[in-house]
Amino acid sequence: MAEHVVRCRGPYGGEVDGTGCGEPARFEVVRYRRPHLYVCPVHLGPALLLAEGVLWPPEIRLVA
Repeated sequence: MAEHVVRCRGPYGGEVDGTGCGEPARFEVVRYRRPHLYVCPVHLGPALLLAEGVLWPPEIRLVA
């Protein structure tokens, strides 16, 4: 059975064109009234600062 790989959506959650990086996501960031944001380690910090609706304190889950 093939494993589904979730890809990083970049620091803005894919809401801004051309910001997804395509690396495998390692973290899930919970957002208020928006889909959860999946990011790689490089984009975790910027996503916490730049993405819309990130809860504070942030809820971060390890997904891989």
